[in-house]
Amino acid sequence: MPDDRMEHCPVEKSTCPHRGADVETAYIPLLSHMSRSCRGPRATVKGLTIDPLICLLKLKRCLETPCGLEWYCYAALGALTALLSVLMDLTVAKIIKAHQLLYLNLEGSVLLQFLCWTLYPACLCAVASWLSHHICPFSAGSGIPEVRTLLAGFELPQYLSVTNMFTKSLGLVCTLSAGSTVFLGKVGPFVHLSTMMGAYLSRLCQSKTDVGDQMLVVSAAVGVASCFGAPVSGVLFSIEVACSLFPLKHYLPCFVAAACGALTFRLFAVWSGEEETLQTLFKTNFPTTLPFDPLEILFFAVLGLLCGGVSCLFLCCHRRLLHCARTQPVWVRMLTTEKALYSAAVGFLLACVTFPHSAGQYMASECTMKQLLTSLLHFESWLSASQNASALETGPCMGWTSSDLDVPVALLIFLLLKTWMLLLACTLPVPAGYFMPVFIYGAAMGRLLGEVLAYVTSGQNQLAVNPGGYALAGAAALSGACTHSLSPALLALELTGQFSHAGPIFVSTLIANVLARARLRPSFYDNLSISKRLPHLPSLKKASPRLALTPLGQLLRAPSVPLQKSAGQAEVQTTVSASFQAHLPVVHSDESQVLLGYVLRSDLLQFLRDDQNVGTRLDEVCCIHCPSVLLSAQVTVGETYRMLSVCAEQTLFVTDGGKLRGVVTWPEMKRILEDLARNI
Repeated sequence: MPDDRMEHCPVEKSTCPHRGADVETAYIPLLSHMSRSCRGPRATVKGLTIDPLICLLKLKRCLETPCGLEWYCYAALGALTALLSVLMDLTVAKIIKAHQLLYLNLEGSVLLQFLCWTLYPACLCAVASWLSHHICPFSAGSGIPEVRTLLAGFELPQYLSVTNMFTKSLGLVCTLSAGSTVFLGKVGPFVHLSTMMGAYLSRLCQSKTDVGDQMLVVSAAVGVASCFGAPVSGVLFSIEVACSLFPLKHYLPCFVAAACGALTFRLFAVWSGEEETLQTLFKTNFPTTLPFDPLEILFFAVLGLLCGGVSCLFLCCHRRLLHCARTQPVWVRMLTTEKALYSAAVGFLLACVTFPHSAGQYMASECTMKQLLTSLLHFESWLSASQNASALETGPCMGWTSSDLDVPVALLIFLLLKTWMLLLACTLPVPAGYFMPVFIYGAAMGRLLGEVLAYVTSGQNQLAVNPGGYALAGAAALSGACTHSLSPALLALELTGQFSHAGPIFVSTLIANVLARARLRPSFYDNLSISKRLPHLPSLKKASPRLALTPLGQLLRAPSVPLQKSAGQAEVQTTVSASFQAHLPVVHSDESQVLLGYVLRSDLLQFLRDDQNVGTRLDEVCCIHCPSVLLSAQVTVGETYRMLSVCAEQTLFVTDGGKLRGVVTWPEMKRILEDLARNI
C-alpha cells in the first residue's frame, strides 16, 4: 500500500485501546471511505482485530448494566486471593510432608536425623532471605506497616510491583515450609499480596477516580478472609489495624470481596473431597448443654489480665530488639550484607532447640502449627482420668504427652522457650506473618490455665472446666492485645464456630486490650512502622506523644511569593512557572500579605493564553475563590493531618492574623511526617 493510503487507513486508528465506545460508532462510516484496493486485505484485519475489540466493548457494557465494573473486580480480587492461598497451603503441606518422611526414614541414626531436622529449615530460611536480598528487598517482613502507610495516602510504588509480588510469594512458601521450627505465619504477607492484586485490578476501572484507594482498603480485608475463611473478622481487621480513617462507603465493597474470598477458600476443601460441606477451619466439640459455669467469667477475666501483661512484656522486648537490630554495628552489617547467612544461622539455632531428641520433646515440635492449635483447642482435659493410655497416644494431645513430664510442665516449657524464639524469629529478613504465632502462643497460655483449673476442680461434680474454651479465649486475648484490636475475638469464633463462648472471649480480649493500650503503648505493627521510619502518624504519636502536638508553624516551609490581586501577565507567568499547585493564593499586596483567596491554575493559564488580557490585572479577569477552610499557624500537626484526610480540598492555607504564612498540601504533609519519622 502506498504511504499516502497508509496515512488515511482507519483500521490502525480503530485498534487503539483508549478510544472506548468511539471505535464502535466510527467503524462503519470509516469503512465506506476506503478505496477498493484495500478492502480485501483489510477485511482480514477486520475479522482478526476489530471484531474482538467490539465484542469486548459490548461485553463490558453488558456487565456494567446491572452494576459497575468495579464490583466484578472486588469479587475477582477475593476469588484470586483465595486461590493463591489454597495453592500456597497445598505447596507448603507437600514440602512439610516430604521433610517428615525424610526424617522418619532416617530413624536409627540420631546424627542424620539431627542434620535433617536442622539443615532443612536453615536452608529454607536462607533461600527466602536470598530472594528478598537479591531480587526485591521490599518483600521481607510482614507488609502490614507498609499497607497502612499506603492507605494513609502515601505513595510507595516499589511495594506494589510485580517483582515484589513474585518474590514475596516464593519467599513466603519457603518460610512457611520451615514449619513450627521457625514458627511464623502468613497473615501479614497475604494482606500485602492482596493489596498488590487490588492495585492491578483497580486499573481496569480507571474511569472511577476513587476505586484505586477503595480497592486497597478492600484488599486488606480480603487478605485475612482468604487465610482463614473468616469474612466478618477480615473486614473488622482492615478497619482496626490497616485503616486510620475508614469511610462508610468502604463497608459494602469490603464485605463483598471478603465473602467471595472466604467462600472460595472453604469451597476448595469441598471440591477436593476433604470435606462434605462448608465447615469451620478448626473443628471443636465443646459441650453445648453447659459450655461454662457463670463463675468462670472471673477466671476468663484473670486470663485477660495475664494475656495483657504478657503482651506488654512481649511488645517491650520486641521494641528493644528492633532498636538493637537498627543500632548495633554487627547486627546492622549482618542484616544489610549477610542476610542469607544470618537467616540460616537463626534457622539452625531454632531447629536445634526444637529437635525432638532434645528440648523439642517437651514442646510438641513434631506437630505443625495447625496441629498445635487443634490440639490446644481440644475440649477434654489432658489430665482427665477418663482418658486411657491408648487415647493419650493417639488423641489430639499425643504431641504433648510423649515426654515423661506432666502436660502443664510441657506447656510451661513451650511458653518459656517460644517467647525468646519468636522474638528472635521476628528479626529474620524473610517474608513472614506474626499474627498466627501469637495466636497459638495465647492458646497455650489459656490451655495452661484451663488445665490447672480442671485439675483443681476435678473432685467437684458441680463444675466441669473446659480447657479448650480457655485456650480459645487466650488466643483471642493475646493476639488482640499485641495488635491493639478486637477482631481476633471475632476471628476465634469464626474459626471454630463456638459462639457459646462469645461472652468469655470478648471479656478476656477487652481486658487484655485495656491493659495493652494503657499509656499509649505501641502495638506490634506500630513497632515495625517506627523501626522502619514509615510516615504513619498514629504510630509516630505512640513513639513520641508530643509529636502530633507540634505547632504547624514550626515545621512549615516559607511560602513562595504569592500573587497580588493587581498582578499582570508577567507576574502570573513567573508564579505559574515556579509553582505547580492547583490552587494558588492571592494576597492584597506584597507589603500586607493579607490573604484574599485563591485562583485556579487553569484560570491562570487561560489568562496567559488570551491576548486580550495584555495590560489587565488579575482581579479584573480571574475569579478569586474564597477558601472554605483556613488554618492557624498554631494548629497542631495531628489536627492538620485529620483535616487533609477528611476535607475534600487537598490545599489548605495557613494564616496568622489574616496574613498568609504558607500552604499545606498532601505532598507537604508527607514531607513533614517523613522528617519527623527520621528524627525518632
